[in-house]
Amino acid sequence: MSVPAPVPHLRRSLRRFDIMAMGVAAVVSFDVIGQIAAGGGQAITWIAVLAVSFLLPYALLFAETGAAFPQEGGPYVWVDVAFGRLPAALTTMFYWVTNPVWLGGSLAFLAARAWNGFVFPLGSGTTADYVFKLVFIWAAILTAVVSLRRGKWITTAGAAAKVLALAFFTATAVAYGIRHGFRGLTEAHFTPTAAGFLALVPVLLFAYVGFEAPNAAGDEMLDAQHDVPVAIGVSGAIAAACYLLPVAAILSAAPPGQVTGVGGFMDAAELVFGIYGGWRGPLLTAAAVLFAVALLTQGSAWMIVADRMQAMAAADGGFFTRALGAFHPRLGTPVRMNLLSGVTATAFMIAAMHLAHGDASDIFGVVLAVAITTLLLSYLTVIPALLALRLRHGEVPRPYRVPFGTPGFTVAALVVYAWILLGSWVALFPGTLEAAVGIPYNFRAVWGVSRSTFETFTLGTVGLLLAVAGAGYVTQRMRAQPGDDQCQSGPAG
Repeated sequence: MSVPAPVPHLRRSLRRFDIMAMGVAAVVSFDVIGQIAAGGGQAITWIAVLAVSFLLPYALLFAETGAAFPQEGGPYVWVDVAFGRLPAALTTMFYWVTNPVWLGGSLAFLAARAWNGFVFPLGSGTTADYVFKLVFIWAAILTAVVSLRRGKWITTAGAAAKVLALAFFTATAVAYGIRHGFRGLTEAHFTPTAAGFLALVPVLLFAYVGFEAPNAAGDEMLDAQHDVPVAIGVSGAIAAACYLLPVAAILSAAPPGQVTGVGGFMDAAELVFGIYGGWRGPLLTAAAVLFAVALLTQGSAWMIVADRMQAMAAADGGFFTRALGAFHPRLGTPVRMNLLSGVTATAFMIAAMHLAHGDASDIFGVVLAVAITTLLLSYLTVIPALLALRLRHGEVPRPYRVPFGTPGFTVAALVVYAWILLGSWVALFPGTLEAAVGIPYNFRAVWGVSRSTFETFTLGTVGLLLAVAGAGYVTQRMRAQPGDDQCQSGPAG
């Protein structure tokens, strides 16, 4: 068995706490909290159900694999070793592109909305709106360009700010409920329904995946084999709490039916901060600034890891030119791939601005659906790769093992794969399963655009990614020199 050769210029600087903080910064998503809360009381039920039936087996799988295969590139290496370079290149393209799409669409739009409403008026589709989103995108890119031993503190600060903001908001919502009554919760319907399940499953899966992301910087960890399992376990527990408690707080305060995906968190904060009297305005402004910064560091955390994955694919001969896989000799970061991510995020932001004529709510929902689709589709290859590595390469030392050995690993992989398959279909073809079981579904009322516009944007994105990834692989294969593969591979660590 061989893996891509170690990358020069890397320094081991990630400790267990850093890995955990990077996982929290990447996975706990401010942008989906409002989207989840829009599902009503049953959202709390499904958060708990998926925490047990999806997040737990998912964390077990990646804790074992991340400790056994800690090479730089993470999931790219796992799919490459399991199935070969072409499947790895295609998988990595979907995993990587999710992040500039998400940064340029969902995160930038949500940050701009909060800034416009509580800090400084930007308008919609104005020059100020464009400038804010451009600054937001490129600030996130620049924080990914700096060396990881410095950049990790940015993501750590973002993770801390995120957890503190959510804790403060939750405590404030409890105080608001004590004073005014928990009318939102008493009127919420917690009984799960098929319609609610199909609406929530893609966004909940999107909210829970990504704990393997720090493994993309595996060669920059001090002790990946022992730190990864613990970091995944701790960050997974923190993430579950950071979704369950704030969603419950939003539902307790916001009037039923008034929670929206794009405005849920800040709209609820605007309501509950009323208990602070004259301090309400300054606190809301501070919360909006913190909200935008947390979103920025969230995008930065994903850029740090996803750009490393795509750079490893390029360096290994799977994406256009090996030059895109070069790591800066002083910074130790894939600067060219970082810049490509920035350009991609900018292009997607401009495309999204024209998608629904500047309607932020419609843009947010559709772009988030695209990001959910591309990320979940990548796991359709990653999960089988984990099982293949377990079955074919049992000789690799595994400091942590899933309970019950290979049978336990296999069951966990099948359960996770079933969830991912369901979530991918619902994200790519919303409304089809509802129609199959007789549940009414008004597409335009849900998404704000027609089905043809939605599918053109989502299926068009998927088709374009497949074409670009395939072209990148073929181009590099045509340019490859004899002996390249041997030069680019090394023994498994």
